[in-house]
Amino acid sequence: MSASTASKKRKRDAEDAGKPTLALSTQPASQVGPVLASFPCLDPPKSTAFKCYVQKGADKNAPFETQPTIVAGEAETVEFFTADGPLSSTGCSYMIGVHDKRTNTTTLRPAPMHILTRQVKALKNLRPIEVSTEERMAQRNNLGEAFGTKKAKAAIRARERNRVDIDAMKDVTGHLQDTIMQNTETLPTAEEAKATADSSRLIPPYNADAQSPRDVYALHDIIPEAEFNALPISAFKSAKSDKDRIALLPLNRSDWLKLQLKLIYSAPKPNKTDLKIVYYISSMMALLKNSRNLGDKDALQQRLSRIPTIVLDGLISRFAEVERATNKPKMTPQTETMLLTHMFALCLRIEDYAADVETIAHDLSMPPTKVTNLYKSLGCTIKRLGPQELKERGLPDSAAETKRAVLKVPLEFPKNRVKRARR
Repeated sequence: MSASTASKKRKRDAEDAGKPTLALSTQPASQVGPVLASFPCLDPPKSTAFKCYVQKGADKNAPFETQPTIVAGEAETVEFFTADGPLSSTGCSYMIGVHDKRTNTTTLRPAPMHILTRQVKALKNLRPIEVSTEERMAQRNNLGEAFGTKKAKAAIRARERNRVDIDAMKDVTGHLQDTIMQNTETLPTAEEAKATADSSRLIPPYNADAQSPRDVYALHDIIPEAEFNALPISAFKSAKSDKDRIALLPLNRSDWLKLQLKLIYSAPKPNKTDLKIVYYISSMMALLKNSRNLGDKDALQQRLSRIPTIVLDGLISRFAEVERATNKPKMTPQTETMLLTHMFALCLRIEDYAADVETIAHDLSMPPTKVTNLYKSLGCTIKRLGPQELKERGLPDSAAETKRAVLKVPLEFPKNRVKRARR
């Protein structure tokens, strides 16, 4: 080793010997230790004594700096106490170091940080003076008159002009009450209003006291008996395939109609009533698709040649209105809703009162939400069927993913929502 290298090492050892040594406290972490305090508003006198309190039920074995503690002290005129418990923040901690000159060692110990607030003793038991609403408004108006804009001042004056003098109304209160009672005697009761609303619904005639879903909407209240007997289904006997059968319907571009025909002819003996209902639903769909041509009866009859004349005339008379200017039938939003609700009531009957919403909405090119609301207006609830309900209706397990409109009794119609008044 050279003399220069040895000299540098001795110099470095001498410098290290003069530096203090850092060490962590060997006291138990749960033992009461020093506390850091901050006084943002007012510094207490140096002679003020402080005490540290631990919340009841706290874990005494936890490190002291993490325990829920409160620091409090009392001077001659002011009390000091922790505002919201020890200050805690992620990734930041406080430590206090004690230096021993004899050993040149600085011992570090974690310490909680408290932000202290104060309370003047003389004002401790004083309660704030309660201010009435009128006094608060008067003070607010005074501020508005003094510092408000022209618009704010105009609003204050308008409120003062519209203010009702309660004392002046005392003499006419009885007269107003008598007048209100007289004018409200003719108003309908809640039951009468409900009955009126139910009678004006754009749905088929219904039996509110029905004991089963089948009795809610009678078949011939939707399809008159004369039209029902005129529906031609004899040609279906000679049809050999599902494709031939769907071609016999007035409207054959419908997945819903194809499925229902397939289900009808999958049975050992096809149900003639169901077949006629499906034929009538197809006629209603065809009329809806050609609603713009109702004014030209000859052209309409030519386009819908598979619909018997008595059926077509009956549909137009019930689901269209004659315009005064042209004296020709036209489908209005109200009559269209009537047509749809009558159609959906028939769909419920065909699908054992658990109708597929999405398929019929797709066939009619309508939003599913609109179809859902129309089914609800018939008294249906929208839900997915459970395993037992699927089994009762002979549906496959895959149908559990499809939302269906289910008609149940006693019949309940959706309640009208009461709009809240804007403030």
